Amino acid sequence: MRKQFTKTVEEIVASDEKSVLLLGDIGVFGFRNSLSKYPNRVYNIGILEQSTISMAAGLSKTGLIPIVHTIAPFIVERAFEQLKDDFGYQKLGGNFISVGASYDYTALGPTHHCPGDVALMNTIPGMEILVPGNSSEVDKLLKATYNNSNPTYTRLSEYEHKENIAVEFGKAVRVKDGGMDVTVICFGNTLSNVLEATKDLELTVLYYSTVKPFDEQILRDNFAKHIIIVEPFYKGSVNYLVTKALSGKQFVCHNLGVENKFILNYGKKEDQDMKLRLDVKSLREDIESICSK
Repeated sequence: MRKQFTKTVEEIVASDEKSVLLLGDIGVFGFRNSLSKYPNRVYNIGILEQSTISMAAGLSKTGLIPIVHTIAPFIVERAFEQLKDDFGYQKLGGNFISVGASYDYTALGPTHHCPGDVALMNTIPGMEILVPGNSSEVDKLLKATYNNSNPTYTRLSEYEHKENIAVEFGKAVRVKDGGMDVTVICFGNTLSNVLEATKDLELTVLYYSTVKPFDEQILRDNFAKHIIIVEPFYKGSVNYLVTKALSGKQFVCHNLGVENKFILNYGKKEDQDMKLRLDVKSLREDIESICSK
């Protein structure tokens, strides 16, 4: 995704003179040509995330389109007050693009994990949240939203799903049509694991590449008495959006995702997936158990 992100943003910077890219010591090598070609619109601010967000707000106030990029915990958690006050409160447009997702940088430990990003960003009124699952989705969603005058958080991962889905901003896609008793909602790069885990089960699978604005209509159209939410971030991060969409209906909500605990063990992402039961085998076991109820 990062390579596609670099390519897409370079195209945006080249074609839109209002766009300004602010880097936090991440991606500097990938953007070396843009740093040289557009020295007045592409900057490496360094490890100054709070200042970078406030600088981006100032740029937005003048009519420019800021694009800020660094690792997830630094852009979301370290600079959250600036995101809330400088962008959310003032209703300014800007783009905040993280990398690392929940635990992609598992070898670097909890300081570089950020499974709480979606829940945090969801608390800022007006904040749009994108969770693309592969490179083609990154390209389409960024180009659709970068200049829409809203604050927009895009969550990039080092890992992609393998499916070819025609995504649209603010719209979910039904990727598996099954029985009426169980509907699975999944986000971002969890899609391939979910489809593999459910390939011969009678259920419906909805894929969301946009968390906010949340596509309520497709969920209402595919309502089931059991709603399973597969989240590549903290469990429950989108529960309010789901319950709001299904207000007045009776259903049981099941969350499969990252536990609200510090991830203290090291290893590969696949190891973390197994520990958190987000690998194919564990998802199959848990979804089958729910389907049997």
